[in-house]
Amino acid sequence: MDASLYLFPSLLGDNNWEEVLPKKNIESILECECFIVEELRSARRFLRKIGYKKDFDTCSFSVLNEHTQDTEVEDMLKPILEGKNIFLMSEAGLPCIADPGAKVTALAQRKGINIVPFVGPSSIFLSLMASGFNGQNFAFIGYLPVKDGEREKALRKLEERIYRENQTQIFIEAPYRNNKLISCLTKTLKDETLLCIASNITLENQSIKAKAIREWKKEKDLDINKQNTIFLLYRQ
Repeated sequence: MDASLYLFPSLLGDNNWEEVLPKKNIESILECECFIVEELRSARRFLRKIGYKKDFDTCSFSVLNEHTQDTEVEDMLKPILEGKNIFLMSEAGLPCIADPGAKVTALAQRKGINIVPFVGPSSIFLSLMASGFNGQNFAFIGYLPVKDGEREKALRKLEERIYRENQTQIFIEAPYRNNKLISCLTKTLKDETLLCIASNITLENQSIKAKAIREWKKEKDLDINKQNTIFLLYRQ
C-alpha cells in the first residue's frame, strides 16, 4: 500500500485525550515516525501525553506555520515518496481548518498523494451545533479586521448577510482581544441580532450561550479574556 498523508486532529485544550479522540487515531499515530507540526515543543509534549514511545531523535519533524514559505512545503512531503506515512498534526482541533496545514494538503492533492482525514474535535462545528443557529447555511470568516472603523464596517456587512441570506456568520479573535470584541459587537449590531459566545469547547469550563445583543448588553461582568472562543451571529 502506498504511503499516505494522515490529518490528525489535536485537543482543544489541556484535557484527557480519551474524552475526545478515537482510540484508532492514537493507535495509528503511535506507529508513525514522520510528522508535520505547527509548533515543535507542544507537538512533542502531546505525543508523550498520548503514550508515544519512540525516540524523537530518530523521527522526522517539519514545522509548518504562518511563516513557512510555499517552496518549503514540497520538501515536507518527501518521506511519502520514500514509502513513509506522514502525520500532519494541528496545534488545536482539526488540521487545515483555520490552520496552515491546508498548504500541505493542497500540494498533496496536486501530487496525487493519498490523504486520510481523521475525526476529532472542531471548535467551529461544535459551537455551531450548540448555538441553535442555521446549520444549513453558514460561513466561517476567520479573523475580523483589528483596526477600529474597519472592524465595525465588517460586522455590519456580516449582519446584512444574516438578514439577507439567512446565513450564520462565524468568526474568531485573538483570545487577549475577546473582551474588546464583545464591546464592539454590542455597540455595533442591532439589539435583536443573535450572538453566540462559545468558549473553552470540550473543556471542564466550557460555556456556550446564545442570546440577543440586547441581552448581552446586560452582562456587565462578562470576562472571557484569554479564553479560546468562537463567535457566531444569526437572526431571530
